[in-house]
Amino acid sequence: MKIKYFNDTDTALLEFTGNVIKETQEISENVYIDIDEKGNLVSITIEHAKTTAHLPDISYQQIGEESTV
Repeated sequence: MKIKYFNDTDTALLEFTGNVIKETQEISENVYIDIDEKGNLVSITIEHAKTTAHLPDISYQQIGEESTV
């Protein structure tokens, strides 16, 4: 996963895969999702990210152990 922040537009882009985007759906006024041809999530765009997503407060926590099976 990649998180990109565009300071000039206060937009955050969370990329989950590199799949080709088939459709963009509006979830709310400031949140959009991109899906591929199979309906899988490709990315999320968050406009006005500092206030909408509390951007300065991003953290990452992995719970449990990764399986090596």
